[in-house]
Amino acid sequence: MLALQFDFASGGVRAYFGYADKPNFPARYNIAPTQAIPVVCRDGQGTRRFRLMRWGLLPPFVKDPKRFPTLINARSEAVLEKPSFRHAMRRRRCLIPADGFYEWTGAKGKKRPFHLRPREPRLIAFAGLYETWQDPAGGEIDTVTILTCEANRTVAALHDRMPVVIEPEQFEAWLDVEGVSAEEALAILGPAADDLFEAVEMHPKINDSRKDEPGIQEPLQLSLL
Repeated sequence: MLALQFDFASGGVRAYFGYADKPNFPARYNIAPTQAIPVVCRDGQGTRRFRLMRWGLLPPFVKDPKRFPTLINARSEAVLEKPSFRHAMRRRRCLIPADGFYEWTGAKGKKRPFHLRPREPRLIAFAGLYETWQDPAGGEIDTVTILTCEANRTVAALHDRMPVVIEPEQFEAWLDVEGVSAEEALAILGPAADDLFEAVEMHPKINDSRKDEPGIQEPLQLSLL
């Protein structure tokens, strides 16, 4: 699950990601898969745009979404090998704004939630791939997945994978599908610096994806992870 607690219409956020849109998207504290998430991508003229897409990629070849798995993540090492992601890696790369994500550890039924957030509060961008899926009636839906890589030292205490973080100096190369090949873009994808994130244990109420309000991110204690 993701956390997004900033104003996407503010000048600072728009300048950071380089889009001119002024979206009316509220702060979110507990975004679950299949819900709409903000995405920054390039349009046909090469301009960066803010878009909302369903979290859970549907490749164009899917006939029945109900019988297809929800592709919320994609292993970055294998995106050019998998039919579900190959085309998007070549033609539809995007940035997914966030200020943190959640992981869980522990035995089934007793899992402890942690909020992985920058040690110094800042915007971050995850590497994403998107596709536009069309239903039999001609309706379209934009869908997106988050790329993952091996976990850095901080995240590895909780999980062996983590979202790929794209730093601002790499935004243009990642988004430029015309000038930067998929093979070249793969070189951008790797674990974030070990000291980027801190892991803060959350109150178990964060486990309920229906709860998405200020205060839901109530820490139990500051973890030493």
